[in-house]
Amino acid sequence: MHAGREDLAGLGVHVPPIDLSSTNPLPDIESGGLSYEAMASGGMPNAEGGAVYARLWNPTVARFESALARLENAEAAVAYSSGMAAMTAAVLATTKETGRRHVLAVRPLYGGTDHLLASGLLGTEVTYCAASDVAASVRPDTALVVLETPANPTLDLVDIRAVVEAARGVPVLVDNTFATPILQNPLDFGASMVLHSATKYLGGHGDVVAGVIACDQERAAALRRVRAVTGGLLHPLGAYLLHRGLATLPIRVRAQQANAQRVAAWLTTHPSVARVHYPGIAGDPHGLLGTQLRGTGAMISIDLLGGYEQAKHVTSAVSLFTHAVSLGGVDSLIQHPAALTHRPVAPEARPTAGLLRLSIGLEDPEDLMTDLDQALATRGRVPVTAGATHA
Repeated sequence: MHAGREDLAGLGVHVPPIDLSSTNPLPDIESGGLSYEAMASGGMPNAEGGAVYARLWNPTVARFESALARLENAEAAVAYSSGMAAMTAAVLATTKETGRRHVLAVRPLYGGTDHLLASGLLGTEVTYCAASDVAASVRPDTALVVLETPANPTLDLVDIRAVVEAARGVPVLVDNTFATPILQNPLDFGASMVLHSATKYLGGHGDVVAGVIACDQERAAALRRVRAVTGGLLHPLGAYLLHRGLATLPIRVRAQQANAQRVAAWLTTHPSVARVHYPGIAGDPHGLLGTQLRGTGAMISIDLLGGYEQAKHVTSAVSLFTHAVSLGGVDSLIQHPAALTHRPVAPEARPTAGLLRLSIGLEDPEDLMTDLDQALATRGRVPVTAGATHA
C-alpha cells in the first residue's frame, strides 16, 4: 500500500504525481551532461543536473520500480515498455556482462520467450531442457538460465532452488508472472532476476502493457544501460497505472485464486474434460506448494476430450468469458495457446491442440461454471472414453 509513496507527505500530496515530460530544463551544460552520463551508464540522475530526457529515466516509472522491488524483496527493479522488452534486455545485459552467448531455457515457457530465444535475433545460442536436465545442460559458455513457474500454459511447478543449485553459479531468471509477488518470491530461493509481464496481474485491469525485472543493484545498472540505449523505458502513464494496481494486488490475487480453486475442482468432474492443469490437482510431487509457492493462483488449463474441434467450439460459445489472449485481469479470459500465444513454438514443445487456458477473474464462480458448462455442452458433451482420466 505504501511502497513507492514514502515522500508524498513531504510533497504535500496524497496520490503519486504523473510526470509526462519528455525533456527537462538543464541548469547548465556541465551538470546536465554529468546527469546524462550517469543515467546512460545505468545510474540515477544527479540532483544538480536533473532528469534531462525521458528515455533515460522518469520519476513516475521510478516510483513503480521502487514499489515492485520491495514486493519482490529485491534491491532494485527496472521497468520496460513490455514483458518481451524486459526479457530482451535481460538476455542482452547478461550476455554483455558475462561475455558468454549460450542461454539455457527450461520448457515449458511463454511462447513469446520461447520464440525470442529460438530466433537467434539476440546473437545467442539456446538449449531447451527439462528442469531435471539443467545440471547436464549447463556449459562453460552459458550466460543465463531462464525458467517460468508456474509455467505457461501447463502450470508446471519448477523447484527454483534446485535449478539454481544445478546451474552452478550461472544467473537464473524466473518469470513470476503467473504467481505474482503475492504468491512467490523467486529471489528468496536464489534466483538472480525475477521478471513479470506487468501487463497481467500487476496492472490487473487490461489497460497497460509493461514488463519489469527485480534484481540486485549491479544487475539493475546493466539492465538500465540496455534500456537507455534501446529506448525501452515504460511510459509514465503506464507506470502510474501499475503503481496504482499494486495497491489492490493482494486482494485481487487472493479473490481470483479462490474463484479458480472452485472452478478447477468442478472441471475435474466434467465429462468433457480429460485433464485439469492446476497446482495441487494432480498432487505436489516436489513439495513446492506452501513452501516455494504460497498459493495455487488463478490460472487453469484444461485438455478437452474433443480435442481441437471442441476447443474451437468452446472459445466461440462462451459468453461471460472473453475469448482473448493475455491474463491476470479482473475479468475472465479463455484462449487456445497452440493457435495463439504458443504458435511460434517448435511443434514438439507446443501445447496440445485440445488445451485451453483460462484466466479466472472476479466474477461469481457459479456464473463462470455455468458459462463453461453451456459452452462445453452446446454440441453435446463428449463422453468419457476408456482410459481417460481426470487429474
